[in-house]
Amino acid sequence: MACGTGIKIRNVNKTFIARGGSVDALRGISLDIGAGEFFCIVGPSGCGKTTLLRILAGLEDSSGGRVIINTANGNGRPLNSMVFQEQSVFPWMTVRNNVAYGLRLRGIGKKERLAVADRYIRMIGLTGFADAYPHQLSGGMKQRVSVARAFANDPEILLMDEPFGALDEQNRILLQQELLRIWEESRKTTVFITHSIDEALCLGDRVMVMTAHPGRIKKIVDIDLPRPRDIAAIRTTLRYNQLFQTIWLTLRDEVLKGKEIELAH
Repeated sequence: MACGTGIKIRNVNKTFIARGGSVDALRGISLDIGAGEFFCIVGPSGCGKTTLLRILAGLEDSSGGRVIINTANGNGRPLNSMVFQEQSVFPWMTVRNNVAYGLRLRGIGKKERLAVADRYIRMIGLTGFADAYPHQLSGGMKQRVSVARAFANDPEILLMDEPFGALDEQNRILLQQELLRIWEESRKTTVFITHSIDEALCLGDRVMVMTAHPGRIKKIVDIDLPRPRDIAAIRTTLRYNQLFQTIWLTLRDEVLKGKEIELAH
């Protein structure tokens, strides 16, 4: 496993206080995510996947338990970058300035941050659009900008909340492959939420299946598909199909329970 930042989650719970009572979103989450690991999370809607990611990002406090993040230098909270499903580029900034935005906030000089931005713009295949504004880009291109901005900021932890969920199949495959290629170079510790078993298998080192509300860990599956990965090629392998079946059989009952909970409310 790569050197860098590992995550220890110990008995994390989250309860939301709402009018008329309380709602348990997470219950008893305990796991280790290794430094440099690409860790995927799947589960039914409403199981607390995004809540867990927000706790890791420091955007949400847990109601109990601890998150221990071991940084490379052992000092302070690690720098993290978060990529959301919704396009989060700034419409008034060019592609180059969007990608460089995190570096600007960190006080990196203009020449250096634009050089870094241009490097990642090349990596995502948008060199000809560096001076374009978001309204001039397709949805897939905007999400490429979000991914480039996350990596350009050189985070110790990359947190991704269904970043490709709103894209069509062709753009999703292209961006999955681009993400893998960039991740292979940096081996950033990555926590990736998805509803797609296929996406989790194509990207992840391990996949955690969560139960229906309240979210618990049901099973963690090792994804022993070789790297580097060609997404189209691994889908044709026997091992891919075996892993898909394992995860789906684990997840299916939770999806049905989740539907029952939705109907009850």
